[in-house]
Amino acid sequence: MAISSTPGLDRRRQRRRETIEEILRIAIEVMAEEGVAALSLSEVARRLGIRPPSLYKYFPSRLAVYDELFRRGWEGVLAAFRSGAAAAAPGLPALTAGVVAIGRYGMANQVLTQLISWRPVPGFQPTADAFAPSQEFVAELSRVVGTAVELGQLDPRAASEEGLAVLSTLIAGVMTQQLANEPHAPFDGGRFTRLFPIVLTMFARTYTNQEGQS
Repeated sequence: MAISSTPGLDRRRQRRRETIEEILRIAIEVMAEEGVAALSLSEVARRLGIRPPSLYKYFPSRLAVYDELFRRGWEGVLAAFRSGAAAAAPGLPALTAGVVAIGRYGMANQVLTQLISWRPVPGFQPTADAFAPSQEFVAELSRVVGTAVELGQLDPRAASEEGLAVLSTLIAGVMTQQLANEPHAPFDGGRFTRLFPIVLTMFARTYTNQEGQS
């Protein structure tokens, strides 16, 4: 007969989860103020009101905090892209909507965007678990582009390794320019983020379906 969890154990687990969330929230706060690479666990502990050694019960190192934030950052990108794409017609409309959605997510979560896109922390390499959502995103992006190919909206080259690399470079380039030059601008009014539809039109024109053309 299985033994159910005791109320006391459930409460401890809940408190642990809440403490982890608070640690990560404060870590993002510190990174936003001091720079992504300048995260200090001592400062996080001070703001949390605990001694630094107590923090290591939740995260064994500073890199472990980065690892969890990296994972969550890509999970957010993946969720935003899926949600945006699902709300539009299949093919190019879904691709555009998905990319715009991750652009909005990126502006709303700038610290995470810098961490996952720029790799600004010397010595940090995400673990396989943290990197997995990034791979899922690439697969999802490939699927949406593949649908546009199946519908005759794009040439098969768009779904190739080259095409997906070009698309990822365009997305990252727009976000990098926006974050570097106008980090406080609203997404729709950003000098660069408002160019997403134009950039995606350029991508579509580069990989126009050439079937039947000589």
